[in-house]
Amino acid sequence: MNIKRLLAIPVMLLAVAATAKVVLPQLFQDGMVVQRNKPIPVWGKASAGEHIIVTLNKKACETTADADGRWRVDLPQMKAGGPFVLKVTGTEPTDGSARADGAEGVSELVVTDVLIGDVWLCSGQSNIDVTVERVYPWYTETIDGYENLGIRLFRVQNETDTHGMKDDIRPTSINWKPVTKHNAWHFSAVGYFLGKRMFEKSGVPQGIIVNSWGGTPIEAWVAADSLRQDYPLLVEKTRFYDNPEYVKAQMRANQQADQRWNALLNEKDPGLVMVDGTNRFTALDYDDAAWAEANQYASDWAFATDGTTATGAQPKKHPVVGSLWLRQHVTIDKAHAGKPARLLLGTLFDADYTYVNGRQVGVTYYQYPPRRYDVPEGLLREGDNVITVRFVNKCGVAHFIKEKPYLLAFGDDRFSLNPLPRDIVPLAETWKYHAGAEMPPCPSGDVSLQNLPATLYNAVVYPLAPYALSGVVWYQGESNTGNPAPYEAMLTKLVNGWRQLWQQPQLPFVVVQLANYMQPSEQPQESAWARVREAQRQVATKLPHVGLATAIDLGETVDIHPLRKRELADRIGRCFDKLVYKDKKSVQMPMLLTAKAGDGQAILTFDQPLRPGELQEFEVAGDDGRFQNVAATADGCRIVVSSSVDRVRWVRHAWKDNPIRLNAYSVEGLPVPPFEVAVDE
Repeated sequence: MNIKRLLAIPVMLLAVAATAKVVLPQLFQDGMVVQRNKPIPVWGKASAGEHIIVTLNKKACETTADADGRWRVDLPQMKAGGPFVLKVTGTEPTDGSARADGAEGVSELVVTDVLIGDVWLCSGQSNIDVTVERVYPWYTETIDGYENLGIRLFRVQNETDTHGMKDDIRPTSINWKPVTKHNAWHFSAVGYFLGKRMFEKSGVPQGIIVNSWGGTPIEAWVAADSLRQDYPLLVEKTRFYDNPEYVKAQMRANQQADQRWNALLNEKDPGLVMVDGTNRFTALDYDDAAWAEANQYASDWAFATDGTTATGAQPKKHPVVGSLWLRQHVTIDKAHAGKPARLLLGTLFDADYTYVNGRQVGVTYYQYPPRRYDVPEGLLREGDNVITVRFVNKCGVAHFIKEKPYLLAFGDDRFSLNPLPRDIVPLAETWKYHAGAEMPPCPSGDVSLQNLPATLYNAVVYPLAPYALSGVVWYQGESNTGNPAPYEAMLTKLVNGWRQLWQQPQLPFVVVQLANYMQPSEQPQESAWARVREAQRQVATKLPHVGLATAIDLGETVDIHPLRKRELADRIGRCFDKLVYKDKKSVQMPMLLTAKAGDGQAILTFDQPLRPGELQEFEVAGDDGRFQNVAATADGCRIVVSSSVDRVRWVRHAWKDNPIRLNAYSVEGLPVPPFEVAVDE
């Protein structure tokens, strides 16, 4: 295929004749990528009895719309190439009768710039959602310099349905856009890097469909009929919300409550009093000498004292719900005065409004996004400057997240975090703080339909089939760590159910094993995160054509959304090398084959050589089921686990929320995924 030829092809809007009655799903738009080397399903709607002819790349199929106006053809499989034109033509019923809608003649749809290559569906929760913009500081040079019209991006618009399966998805703003920095900026970083990697691997067009929703549990993505077999009460939860009037009323009430809460907060907040056109507490010349000092990592500034207490009793405190103000003075020298800068404020809980010298430079409405605010040219002055942060919390305790950068960055490399910019002014940990307005919790009723069983399967999975795919990436599980026991069964239902829906019993899946997260522990712990990881490994072990891409060493202690998505995409791609491309030379993650008992030890055998030496994060348990840390050594394809336990029954590896000392790697540098295994006698 001649990729250079694509540069001359503009991405055009779908051309639809004014009289057209033929309708295609949202997936069929200009710039689309269809799957090579497989039959290509094309389907849609028309008038009942209408004769449909579909042509692509000199291949044609025809059919007749049924009584409901539905039609489908399967074009023959084709080699990679393009661009081509997909044409769908509808004509009057072949028996000569009038069309049911009274229209006459021919209707036609034309989809241009169609590529034939590999199509990948990336689905799950927020770690698939994490955008190129979010990870940009880690990969500035790559993202700045990369464009490829042979990679097309499609983002499924979020939607739910409690009633049943939808016919189609909603229109979306990212609809088969070619890869440029602009087009990819708000697209999935995992999807972006996967497309780049697989294009470099195969040299053929790549289509990346991202279908994800942050915070959603796995049961939302599984068909109701499948769940009903084993979890009937779970499915009943959805029926409670199967009343549009109730849902609308509750959502309207929540919105009104939120608006009223914010209005009352702003009315009470003394820092929002306007003085000379500036919020009082944000002005550079505001006298904050009387404000108390606090370390940003202490918690005292985020608490308020309760009412009167008994004489001699220790005053009780409670977290402030409402607003809190913090100010920090920063001295800027003549060389940096007036220059544009980037203010990094790590990650904050929960919402923040941030100001520099009285001007608002950024706002973030919830805890997860990193605070990276651009300070415009001319705002910083020589000498004293002030940064003001207004925290707004509706629950929990306001706080700064440790292990994140807090600084002002200057220069052309100020957007980079890998490495950090060369020219920086660090912020101090000490701030001055002042109370804002304290509020009662904001009332709300939960109508998060996206978290209910089957609602996402109905609305955004079912309508995508039978669009031909090369493989599926599933990155989800964080929202099921509260109850990990059913996860293996749920994931099995999801894989089998999607394969049945797509009528591809061998549809390749790659499951991402959850990243390390939260505070490390030196001692064994019963980790729900580890339970979900083991469920993911078991599904990849038991089901055919399922790969496992572990992220166990790519996480962050303080961030549930780690940034190293390029490395993760590479591991996902390696799985597809094996599952899809049948590449025997592709380096894979080391996988456990056997675990056998020895004399006071257990011997673990892997499918490839490991880096030799002493290993961390291994545990064993005997008949009592109580795990203890043990020594382990890698030698060739084996790990020997030594123990004082008389009879080793179980071995665990990296069985913690955050097994930060993990050092079991293949010779090629890929980590041994976490596991729990029974030892054979």
